[in-house]
Amino acid sequence: MVDLKGQYQKIKPEVDAAIQSVIDSTSFINGQAVKDFATNLEKYLGVKHVIPCGNGTDALQIAMMALKLKPGDEVIVPAFTYVATAEVIGLLGLTPVMVDVNPKTFTVERQNIVKAITANTKAIVPVHLFGQSCDMEPILKLAKEQGLYVIEDNAQAIGAEYTFSDGRKAKTGTMGTIGCTSFFPSKNLGCYGDGGALCTNDDALAERIRMVANHGQKKKYYHSVIGCNSRLDTIQAAILDIKLKHLDEYGKARHDAAAYYTENLKDVKGIEIPFEAENSTHVFHQYTLKVLNGKRDALKKHLEENGIPSMIYYPLPLQEQEAFLFITRTAESLDNAKKLSDSVLSLPMHTELTSKEQDFIIDKIRKFFE
Repeated sequence: MVDLKGQYQKIKPEVDAAIQSVIDSTSFINGQAVKDFATNLEKYLGVKHVIPCGNGTDALQIAMMALKLKPGDEVIVPAFTYVATAEVIGLLGLTPVMVDVNPKTFTVERQNIVKAITANTKAIVPVHLFGQSCDMEPILKLAKEQGLYVIEDNAQAIGAEYTFSDGRKAKTGTMGTIGCTSFFPSKNLGCYGDGGALCTNDDALAERIRMVANHGQKKKYYHSVIGCNSRLDTIQAAILDIKLKHLDEYGKARHDAAAYYTENLKDVKGIEIPFEAENSTHVFHQYTLKVLNGKRDALKKHLEENGIPSMIYYPLPLQEQEAFLFITRTAESLDNAKKLSDSVLSLPMHTELTSKEQDFIIDKIRKFFE
């Protein structure tokens, strides 16, 4: 599904030098590379504060802790997303409220959220799934009207750009109260281990996030709040700082590969190609088909028999996961999430994908539907 080795080979001298520099410094925790990466990511995203942490799941948990959410508070999440988005809500004793998604964009919309809001609602977590932004302008307006926090889950869409109705543009992860992202190796900006970050434009909130991520302390050994221990290793930060310089180049490679898939699969009856919203660029963390007429599993098996990997993101929607059965509230039908779980199939998508490889994949898909 990804070719991390091929990507590494192209930037090997830069990465190796960055890693060696950290080893030579022996500053393995909170070293200079962590500070440099945070500063450079702030500039790239156009946001005031980036606070690195241990992983994307930690980022979501830290965000909710920094916002002082308490047991009994409700947090609205899409039912069609990775488990981490809702997992941290349950972990903190909060109530996940699951809402349906748009079947074209796979993302949550204002109209879904409105039906779920109660007096206990405190936050909304829009997930920028598979590489493009949720329709954020109506969500942000609703949140302001209702006095709700917006925690963007930007693990899959770093580098994507959303356009507001007045023409203003903003990177995903920078529009809400807090943005959270993951640097898992397969992400568009991935390190060689675990990593994550939070971002915000609120100075006071940034200070609290830093405290929560560092045992609740601002001054060493003086703990003002209950926190956790979540930090980005210096070696991983050094690697990310190198890869950040190539992120737009990586984004173009993914977009070009997606365009090639689309051009050669758009006329195949039996599948729906990914929808691209007009108000968001798409960085194609995944290239996800909808396979019609109940043939998804058969197509996956056909591809596997021809040596082609594919993935189902996600085979069971959150509302059906055992872990959430007794802690979740739902406000409406979640039919779209269920239908997507039964029909989606993601094809190989990465920066090193060649047209020859894609031609082979496309040919096998077309033959399956002949």
